Amino acid sequence: MLVADDNPVIGDALRALLESEPDIEVVAVALEAGEAVALAELLVPEVAVLDVRIPGGGGAWMAREMRRRVPHTRLLAFSAHSDTRSIAQMASAGVSEYLVKGSPNTEIVAAIRRLCANSANGTE
Repeated sequence: MLVADDNPVIGDALRALLESEPDIEVVAVALEAGEAVALAELLVPEVAVLDVRIPGGGGAWMAREMRRRVPHTRLLAFSAHSDTRSIAQMASAGVSEYLVKGSPNTEIVAAIRRLCANSANGTE
């Protein structure tokens, strides 16, 4: 699992939440899009959680680059923005799940598990 969010508090909170789950391991937290893409290429995580508005290229660019460079990594957008334009941009960039920041922790973990299950089944 890779987390990409320019807010270190959000990144740390996601890492703590996800690492409290016995079946989820966070391999890296990136603070900008280019760093996230480079880490995804290096570490090939099963899932990447991506902020939509992140410096260094933005969420849609980051998602497209990850889909191109590490096509087996499943992508989840995690954003404060719930407008249809942001959701559509991320979906067209290859994001499978879109959650709004403030979603219950159980919903975040469930979305990640769904993506992992899709990865294991070869679906999506």
